Amino acid sequence: MGQKVHPEGFRLGVKRKGEKVDFKSSWYSDRDFAALLGEDLKIRAHIEKKLVRAGISDIQIRKAAEQGEVAVDIHTARPGIVIGKGGSEVDALRGELERLTKKKVQVNVREVSRPELNAALVAESIAEQLVGRAAFRRTMKRALTSAMRSGAEGCRIRCGGRLGGIEMSREETISEGRVPLHTLDADIDYGFREAKTQMGQIGVKVWINHGIHAAADAGEGRR
Repeated sequence: MGQKVHPEGFRLGVKRKGEKVDFKSSWYSDRDFAALLGEDLKIRAHIEKKLVRAGISDIQIRKAAEQGEVAVDIHTARPGIVIGKGGSEVDALRGELERLTKKKVQVNVREVSRPELNAALVAESIAEQLVGRAAFRRTMKRALTSAMRSGAEGCRIRCGGRLGGIEMSREETISEGRVPLHTLDADIDYGFREAKTQMGQIGVKVWINHGIHAAADAGEGRR
């Protein structure tokens, strides 16, 4: 039986490009932990449901210890959709999150400059094309080629499910370059999305190797 570990969780605490790896949520509580965690899950679910077509790659949540304020950073490839005309969409989203959490919420929109090198966005793009009945091999190969041309040191894409509409589910994997999952110094970006097709769900996993951490090159990245 294979032992699978999430590439990002495996590297928590290892320096990335001279800085600590960002946690998905940044807050501390010695009590009410379950309530605060549930609040995070509600925020993420609401944003992902509302901004389905906005190309959301990551949602980071920060909470102040005393003030009861919540800061939400939305990393997206299409910031115009999130912000809206004159900031109307982001203001509406802020109001909805404040009603949901009953706290003051600050929403920051961060643009992902190179979506072809972001594993989550690559997986989302492949999933959208599979829903549109595109040929899965051609779609995977196109995404792989685009990532490698953009400067990735390695890329691996895996799709699993009723590929091509056949009755028996299977997995297809393509890769190019180096994707060293056991190397902690390697900057591995991982993304997962599900394509809800008429024939069933197809899982899409993407690993992209951005190279060795800058801090590791200086001899500071290992633990």
